[in-house]
Amino acid sequence: MRASSGARDDALSLSGAAFGYGGRTRVEGLTLEVPEGSAVALVGPNGSGKSTLLRGILGLADLTAGGARVLGEAPGRARPRIGSLPQADTRDAALPVTLRQVVTMGLYRSRGALRPIGRAGRAAVAGSLERVGLAELAGRRFGELSGGQQQRGILARALVSGPRMLLLDEPFNGLDGENREALLRLVRELRDEGRTVVVSTHDPEISRRVCTHALRLRSGRRPGEPGRPAAFGPLAEALALGGTVPEPRTTATVREAE
Repeated sequence: MRASSGARDDALSLSGAAFGYGGRTRVEGLTLEVPEGSAVALVGPNGSGKSTLLRGILGLADLTAGGARVLGEAPGRARPRIGSLPQADTRDAALPVTLRQVVTMGLYRSRGALRPIGRAGRAAVAGSLERVGLAELAGRRFGELSGGQQQRGILARALVSGPRMLLLDEPFNGLDGENREALLRLVRELRDEGRTVVVSTHDPEISRRVCTHALRLRSGRRPGEPGRPAAFGPLAEALALGGTVPEPRTTATVREAE
């Protein structure tokens, strides 16, 4: 499955790929190429493997079958060039750290936790906080921020090292209108800068407003079976292939999975 890319390189290339944990596959049958600069909506029901796929791109889930290249490298090796925003319920907001310290953690992926961040690092942290509109809250305890502010703070952490790819796992869940619009604006800006963005979401409006393409996953046919791709391609065409997936067909713009 391929989206038209012109002369752009592929940010993500999967060939019969499957990902899972401890020898158990959670999502399989992934064959697609995502050009750099695309914004991909990752949609599908709970249990279809969306989060596992995102973790697989980061090298945090096992590649149990097939091949995968991320920014031209094996999953995991490209991790320093990828920013990620996990689901809100996977982080501990009670840790006694400031927002500035949380964002600074985003620099450790490329330089290590023991190396001083220096003037350039401090400037990167300040610039990242400014970009998400939280500069004035840099010294505030992270746990004292609203849920939307925490989400924007984690995005600042993801951006601070200047990543080429961003993986956002249900980033809009539970946000109020103001924080939702702020995050939408930021994602559009990142897409327009040529960064590759993959956004896991259940909200079709989010997909329409920020994404250029969509990858639809479906749950396994029986409980416990891995999720599989249903369609990938330009946003409108891929999302139109909702519900039960019919017999496979290929067009110039969108491919239904087998």
